Amino acid sequence: MAYDPNNIFAKILREEIPCVKVFEDDRTLAFMDVMPQAQGHVLIIPKEAAEDILALSPEVAAAMMVTTQKIAKAVKKALNAPGIHLMQLNGAPAGQTVFHVHFHVIPRDVSVALKPHAGGMVDAKILEAVAVRIRGAM
Repeated sequence: MAYDPNNIFAKILREEIPCVKVFEDDRTLAFMDVMPQAQGHVLIIPKEAAEDILALSPEVAAAMMVTTQKIAKAVKKALNAPGIHLMQLNGAPAGQTVFHVHFHVIPRDVSVALKPHAGGMVDAKILEAVAVRIRGAM
């Protein structure tokens, strides 16, 4: 499958669709998932057009890992999360639904069940309140 420049993450990068930003640098963008599996669910995407991690350049893959680690540490600290779930899916058979490579950072506590992937949307004001806490922990 060829990269679709009209996927939702590409539109977010072009600022055609709003997002609640957590962090941005020259190679990556981290933002709140609008359909979080847990409070504090953040997505990290590269600014490079790549369908999955196999199509991503090694340099940007490395930058994504740096950002993913930075966000995971901030989420853990900000939300006092006992654990952090990192998820990265490649291809529809693996569960990928947006075909622009991305990492999920999901705070975990065994006493709180994960919501379904791509479940209900959460209001941006609620996401912004959590994003403020995460940004403050960086």
